[in-house]
Amino acid sequence: MRKKLFCVAAVSLLAVFGVGKVSSADLLVSSEDTDQVLRYDGVTGAFLGVFASGGGLDEPRGLAFGPDGHLYVNSNYTDSILRYDGKTGAFIDIFISGIPSPDGLVFGPDRNLYVGSYSGNSILRYNSNTGAFIDEFVKPGSGGLSIPRGFSFGPDENLYVCGGNSWNVLQYDGSSGDFISEFIPPGSGGLVYEPLDVEFGQDGQLYLTDRYGNNIRRYDGTTGLPIDVFASGGNLDTPFGLCFGPDRNLYVSDVGNGSIKRYNGLTGEFIDEFVSSGSGGLLQPNYLVFTPEPATLLLLGLGAAIIRKFRN
Repeated sequence: MRKKLFCVAAVSLLAVFGVGKVSSADLLVSSEDTDQVLRYDGVTGAFLGVFASGGGLDEPRGLAFGPDGHLYVNSNYTDSILRYDGKTGAFIDIFISGIPSPDGLVFGPDRNLYVGSYSGNSILRYNSNTGAFIDEFVKPGSGGLSIPRGFSFGPDENLYVCGGNSWNVLQYDGSSGDFISEFIPPGSGGLVYEPLDVEFGQDGQLYLTDRYGNNIRRYDGTTGLPIDVFASGGNLDTPFGLCFGPDRNLYVSDVGNGSIKRYNGLTGEFIDEFVSSGSGGLLQPNYLVFTPEPATLLLLGLGAAIIRKFRN
């Protein structure tokens, strides 16, 4: 009943505000070597300025917008997560500290914050409202996990984690964190090693960056079996982060060229260098995220209100 009520509210907002249409959301990129999060026009790719910096940000990695509409950034060298105003980029606070080398981060189906500990070989879970530590959601080394990089919750609400040093993608129960399977083993479909980021597409399939294969590979989202090399054009060199944009195309950070590449989200055909090499001082781009639309923020807020109501 709770899920049904939330879905009704979500559908109502979608109808009113037109979520799902091509938007003018902007692209945010972690510029690792300049200790900044840079902002680019979501339609043209033009540099709009430094969105977030300061507060001790040192080697930014994972990016995610929280249920409160603010931007959360992993500061790898200070072992912390910093929070910035989701509209202005102004520094708010050090939301969490004491995380051994945080890398990827996502907000889960339970609305809590999940953080990959690069040197702790684990996925940690925190309360998204207070930042309080909840648990080691994926225990150190569970399933052979070594150096977790990017990760994502799938359509089945299970967690899929790139093993940077185990050269695979591991699957964990989305409720308990228990190891389920080696979803994509090393070498599957030609995967060289060290996948860095993973995302599920609108087709329900799993996409990952093959760092040293210089391509984006696609796998069956249910079985993990290889489908194809989805994208590799445009002189892609050492891909890191990936995300699907509001236009449903695929955006990939190209570390070797210091740029952001764009590919057709249906065919994988190279479209353009969306953010040109070094634009705005971009240096060592890694994770990517698009700014949420106002309607999306309202939907998140409504969802939070509904959840609070039915928990009481």
